[in-house]
Amino acid sequence: MSKRTILCYGDSNTWGAIAHGGRHDLNTRWPAVLRNTLGDNFWVIEEGLGGRTTVFDDPIEGTHKNGARYLLPCLESHQPIDLVILMLGTNDLKHRFGLLAEDIARGAEKLIQIIKHSNCGPDYDTPQILLMAPPPIGKLTDLSHMFLGAEAKSLELGQAYQAVAERQGVYFLDAGQHIRS
Repeated sequence: MSKRTILCYGDSNTWGAIAHGGRHDLNTRWPAVLRNTLGDNFWVIEEGLGGRTTVFDDPIEGTHKNGARYLLPCLESHQPIDLVILMLGTNDLKHRFGLLAEDIARGAEKLIQIIKHSNCGPDYDTPQILLMAPPPIGKLTDLSHMFLGAEAKSLELGQAYQAVAERQGVYFLDAGQHIRS
């Protein structure tokens, strides 16, 4: 049996950022925990980038932070992919974007459509998709100026993402039901 490939596409939460600087070690990041839990029949790929948004260009950090810009090349470079776990949206909550939870969920929906049309699954089919709502933002200290008003909006992402997952016929997990950031 060949290994099944799981692509974890996300932001600094997927990358393994530590709140006060640095990065979690290889075995502590959530994609690695998933890999160790699933065992040798799965290849779990970490594709996390700090500051990555769903589909929005960041006027300060750069257009390369737009998750839609890198998604298709990423999918093609790792194909065939059995499952794409998509967890983005936290950076979309930055005050400078002025977005509502529904706007962010629509951004995630556009990424789902890119994945569905990628033909990067086994036999050039569509990979399965798991849309993960990021955990709500907790009390921020160092970054509070960037995420002004984000705490309340982040609490709405789970419901907005669930509606997108149902509309698109993909799997859904609300990370906020299991972890805190």
